[in-house]
Amino acid sequence: MDGEIDPGRRLPVPVTVLGPLHLLAQRVHRLANTGHGHEALAAADAYLAIAHAVGDDRTILFLVQGQMYANLYMGRLIEAADLGERLLRLHQAAGSTLGEAKCLCDLAQVDVLRGRYFVAMRNLARAAVLLDLPYTDFGRRISALCSFAEAATAAEMYEIAAATYEKLSITHANFSLVHAATLLHWGLRLSHVGRHDEGANRLRRSAEITRRQVEQRPDDMVATAMLALALAKLGDVVPAEKLAREAVMPLRQSENFRYARMAHLALGISLRAQGALAEARTEFVAARELCAFGPRPDEKPVIRFEMALTALAIEDGQAGRDLFDAVEGQTRELWRLRMQRLAMLRQARQREESEAALERAEREVLRDPLTGLDNRRRFDLLMDRIDRGLAATPMVLLIVDVDHFKAINDAYSHATGDRALREVARILRAHCRTEDVPVRYAGDEFTVFLQGDLAVGREVAERIRAAVARTDIVPGVRLTVSVGLAVLGEGMSGETLFREADDRLYAAKWSGRNTISS
Repeated sequence: MDGEIDPGRRLPVPVTVLGPLHLLAQRVHRLANTGHGHEALAAADAYLAIAHAVGDDRTILFLVQGQMYANLYMGRLIEAADLGERLLRLHQAAGSTLGEAKCLCDLAQVDVLRGRYFVAMRNLARAAVLLDLPYTDFGRRISALCSFAEAATAAEMYEIAAATYEKLSITHANFSLVHAATLLHWGLRLSHVGRHDEGANRLRRSAEITRRQVEQRPDDMVATAMLALALAKLGDVVPAEKLAREAVMPLRQSENFRYARMAHLALGISLRAQGALAEARTEFVAARELCAFGPRPDEKPVIRFEMALTALAIEDGQAGRDLFDAVEGQTRELWRLRMQRLAMLRQARQREESEAALERAEREVLRDPLTGLDNRRRFDLLMDRIDRGLAATPMVLLIVDVDHFKAINDAYSHATGDRALREVARILRAHCRTEDVPVRYAGDEFTVFLQGDLAVGREVAERIRAAVARTDIVPGVRLTVSVGLAVLGEGMSGETLFREADDRLYAAKWSGRNTISS
């Protein structure tokens, strides 16, 4: 019918890791990142309908992610958290560890902004453990590390964010400025809590990075504003003022308010150092007003502190000192809370690492060393779940038996037999989804706990049988399997389910082998 999309038709475009409709998702992300949140959400709704219609699951993930970011940047944190939880479930169901790690980082950032620090540190710790695993998909790992660093930045854990960005900038130069921005804010905060030498070290490192960028690209107003702020705080106020004046209006006109705030701050600090106190205050007020446009959590305290210093310089009376003392006390308290978050993250990571080590040990106990599948102990645990009524339904149990396996061992050696078993295990894994559980039950016999009805079970069993029959383990020898199937009925025990599947297996054997029976 005209105007409808046939979900059975293939799209006439190449399929990428991002999905065939990835350009639609990229538009949503671009709108979200440039402050057009409402447009991003409207586009995502329209594009999701198309992606669902053509079955482009990968693009669906990126569209939902775009919706989450749009809500996050608009300050709609509850909506962003709901979408993040949905995205996390989708990645877990798909078995995407990197996707899960990135989503945990994004959720941690949302939780930080909501003041839910315990939950945020737990999610960030879990993500850190996942990101320590070996990966070959470097692009997606970099994306997940960026989300990790952004969440750490939102929590003002500069040590963690700076270390992550520094590692990324070694191989990817485009991360240098983000690293410099992290060092810049870290240096400012250190100077505000009286740790001036440490602050100056971070500011100098930030200035080194941004100066190289400005020398290479004098028209880069972002780097110019950052360099101006670092120089101003280091006391090099004349060049800082010049750079800040160059950058402030272009940044405001391009609506790059984050770095426009930096330029105003740099101007204010430079003017104050030169005695132009009223003009300095005007610049700080301008920076504060621009905080209406999505500030970082640490920007308002920085601006407030610099304004208090300026107020004290304008009016060095009791009122000015009282105001400054109050702001300074608040600044130190915020720094103390920041240190608490670092301790919370360390403790959460230790727990996650301990739990991960325990999970690995448990997996090894439940793993068959020859085939890498789960072993008889896992089988017994799954049967116990069935007996206790905890198994997810619908479920089909497959029993897969290698035909004439003893003859293969006798004729070709046990090493060849082991190779045959490993190949059958590989085929079972290839035809199982994340929620299915293949098990080496005993010897040359395997079972599969398959989520689905009998029709799904027959389809999977036939694919397994055909794949084994095509396998060339030993030249001139045809390896085959017989498969018996049984459906888990209401109130059925594990023993009854196994017995019914075993009866079907014997029926398949008696009918000539290399077949399935249900």
